[in-house]
Amino acid sequence: MPVALHLTTVRYPAHQPREGTLNGFQPVERLRSSIIRSPRSRGAFAYSPRPPRPPSARPRSRRNLKDCDDLTQFIDLGLAKPLLKALEAEGYATPTPIQAQAIPSVMQGRDLLGIAQTGTGKTAAFALPILHRLAEDRKPAPRRGARCVVLSPTRELASQIADSFRTYGAHMGMTVTVVFGGAKYGPQIKALATGVDILVATPGRLIDHLGERTADLSSTEILVLDEADQMLDLGFLQPIRRIVSGMSRKRQNLFFSATMPTEIGKLASELLVNPVQVSVAPAATTVERVEQQLLFIEAPRKRALLAEMFADPAVSRALVFTRTKRGADRVQKYLDVAGVMSAAIHGDKTQSQRERALAAFKAGKVRALIATDIAARGIDVDGVTHVIQYELPQTPEAYVHRIGRTARAGAAGIAISFCADDERGLLRDIQKLTRQTLPAFDRRNDKRLGEITAATTSGPAAEQSLPAAKPRSPHAQHRSPKPHNHRPQSHAGKPGGDGRGRQGSGRSGKPNTAAKAGGWSPSKG
Repeated sequence: MPVALHLTTVRYPAHQPREGTLNGFQPVERLRSSIIRSPRSRGAFAYSPRPPRPPSARPRSRRNLKDCDDLTQFIDLGLAKPLLKALEAEGYATPTPIQAQAIPSVMQGRDLLGIAQTGTGKTAAFALPILHRLAEDRKPAPRRGARCVVLSPTRELASQIADSFRTYGAHMGMTVTVVFGGAKYGPQIKALATGVDILVATPGRLIDHLGERTADLSSTEILVLDEADQMLDLGFLQPIRRIVSGMSRKRQNLFFSATMPTEIGKLASELLVNPVQVSVAPAATTVERVEQQLLFIEAPRKRALLAEMFADPAVSRALVFTRTKRGADRVQKYLDVAGVMSAAIHGDKTQSQRERALAAFKAGKVRALIATDIAARGIDVDGVTHVIQYELPQTPEAYVHRIGRTARAGAAGIAISFCADDERGLLRDIQKLTRQTLPAFDRRNDKRLGEITAATTSGPAAEQSLPAAKPRSPHAQHRSPKPHNHRPQSHAGKPGGDGRGRQGSGRSGKPNTAAKAGGWSPSKG
């Protein structure tokens, strides 16, 4: 039986690093904005307008936030009336900076490279002008093809993009289809047979349809790459090139990304023609409204620290990030034992399991959603109060995307990162990329956490703490083979031995270390 955890609530001041930890932290200046409401990331918030610049001082190929200060309402952008009606029904009146910059250029048919932080409304920045363009030039969708193709790195993000197109185009009669792996081919083939106006797809499944000739993109007019940096991280560079090779060169190309690695620049130079570049923040900068904190902790005690976090009622809806799928399952099981309702989402889950977990998190049925970086890229949930990085990411760009899951659409949020000693190198890479020194607090050698850890676990607490395999003896390969009926004498006569060379606990043969009184181990689940 699992022991009851008596947890204490520890609150961490926002910008007061303890002596002896990382110094030199400068508080991040908060965005001076007046919140209209708290919609999804496609929503809007008002920003203080500045005097417009004279036309002679405005660059031609690179749009700047100051260029769009006079565009303070969606109605000023010249969008079609059905789109304005849908926006009004959703309660959106004011475009975000990335929307104010990108929409006019996309409506003109220009290629575009957009760099913006996660949660700033990139989806609406391309969905609204694309719907406007397709409505202005009504024509039948090509058979087995689509007029507009949007490529997304994950299933969840693809579904949310398709939902956005349906929401904004509710009064326009546009057909929208989403295609991704983990779903049956039949409905997808049927939907593509007659052609669609907008196709949202993951590269892998779209390649499958192209190979089976159930899809034809030769008549595609608009190509969108959303979260382009993540697609390159997942190895989709060659699939993207293969998809593009089957398209007409007379098309509009739109790239949107939160970071700007070198590979994105190379791909953009290959596909974009005289593009307009829009940027609302330097590449790889974190969202200013996120309060960031760093906790130094031993790897085996991370679970106890995580459970302590959830003892605070303020942590009402939290995303917990792990590096591996197995690590996500372990953390989810531990939280369940600790009495915290949670769910896990990662690549080994079926599509229906992922959808159920995400739906439960959105509905508030679970307080914690444990996710890997790949699965979490498409998570767009209102009211995420905390992002907890149980393990630091292998790539520093992933840190920016992780904390962007909170403080969306003008709201505020808290991002807490656990850092073990063997993760210091990853921390340095993150601080170098974001050009920030995080406020740090030292929870190492915490007596209370040590007691909880000793009482609740008998196995490794995190993936990086798994013991390394013991090297084989140099003489092992020269040992003579054992006879078939060989029985080790060292264990056969010992109490608790199973007679097969394993030290067990009675007839079960399980190690005694996993059966400590009141203990919990991953094997118990």
